[in-house]
Amino acid sequence: MTVADNVTARSDWRKLPLGEAVHVNPRVPLERGEVYPHVAMADVNPGWRNVASSETRVYQGGGSRFRHGDTLMARITPCLENGKIAGFDGGDDKTVGFGSTEFIVIRGRDEITDNRYAYYLTRSAELREHAVASMMGTSGRQRVPTQALADFVVDIPPLPEQRRIAHILGTLDDKIELNRRMNETLEEM
Repeated sequence: MTVADNVTARSDWRKLPLGEAVHVNPRVPLERGEVYPHVAMADVNPGWRNVASSETRVYQGGGSRFRHGDTLMARITPCLENGKIAGFDGGDDKTVGFGSTEFIVIRGRDEITDNRYAYYLTRSAELREHAVASMMGTSGRQRVPTQALADFVVDIPPLPEQRRIAHILGTLDDKIELNRRMNETLEEM
C-alpha cells in the first residue's frame, strides 16, 4: 500500500469535485475606473509561494479578480507546466486586485476548505497533471477550461487536519524561501 492509498483510505476524508471543495473564479466586485493592485503573469515566479502586485492600474472591466489570500493559477501553456501558481499577497485581508485573464482564481470555501490548503491542492501533481491533460486550443496557446478543473475530484480532510497540513507545508516553504534569499545574498557578495 502506498502513502497515497493510505491517505485516501481515511474514513474522515471526503472526495469532492474541486468546484465544490473550493471557489473557482469567485466573484470579486471591482469598480471600473478605480485603481487597484495588478498582477501580471510575469510577476508570478514558479519557485515562490506568494506574489504581490508590482504596480497599480485603472480597472477597465477585464481580467481575473481576486482578494488577498486567493490562489492565482496559470491556465495557459507553458505557464501552467512551468508551475506559475501563487497566493496573492495584498498585504491585508481587505485588499482586492486584478490581473491577467490567464489566471484561474482559487479560494477556500467556508466550512469545507482552508484557503492555504486550497493553495496546496492547486500545487499537487495530480491536479496539475489533470489540468495539463485537459488543455484545449491551438498549439502554443492551449488553456485549461475552468469546468475541467472544477470537475476534478480531490480528497478533502477535515478542516483541522487541512490546517495542520498547510502549516507543515508552509513551514517547509518558509525554509525554502529563506535558503533562496540566502543564496541570492551570497551570489551578490
